[in-house]
Amino acid sequence: MANDPFEDILNLEEQFYQEGYKQGQEDGGAAGRSEGRSLGLEKGFQKFAEAGMLYGKAIVWANRLPAVKSRHQASDTSVGEGKETEINRSSSLALPSLPDNGRLEKHVTTLYALVEAETLSTENNDEAVNDFDDRIKRAQGRAKMIERIVGEGAAAKTKTQAPTSPTKTASRGLDI
Repeated sequence: MANDPFEDILNLEEQFYQEGYKQGQEDGGAAGRSEGRSLGLEKGFQKFAEAGMLYGKAIVWANRLPAVKSRHQASDTSVGEGKETEINRSSSLALPSLPDNGRLEKHVTTLYALVEAETLSTENNDEAVNDFDDRIKRAQGRAKMIERIVGEGAAAKTKTQAPTSPTKTASRGLDI
């Protein structure tokens, strides 16, 4: 009975199960790689958008520092007197200077160094991703400190707002 003619028919269900399982493994692996790639691209874009926002803030704050403004004004006056009306017009549209504070200048310089685009790695390995995430977290902390010192942004708004009742907080969808 070693060569039973019904052996193949009786094991047909097991054979189909094994074939389906193998095909499902292959299809699932391909779908997982595709989904993982699209998720990775999305998360990478979000991280670099955050880095770009922090980089822009760092540049604006650096240009508002008093030391930088005094250097620009000194170079503008040496250009010539013919552009005096243009300088007056542009200075009326300029952002206000930041307070003359050594600590603030140090924070702005550090923030700029943390999010400078040329120094951020775009490699896709664990060490580079962890370094990138660490730098962004430190840069976000620096930005919050600068916002508090300057009195701008979300950190300053939450500091100056009066405490709200639990019903108002819950109605805005905030977790208390």
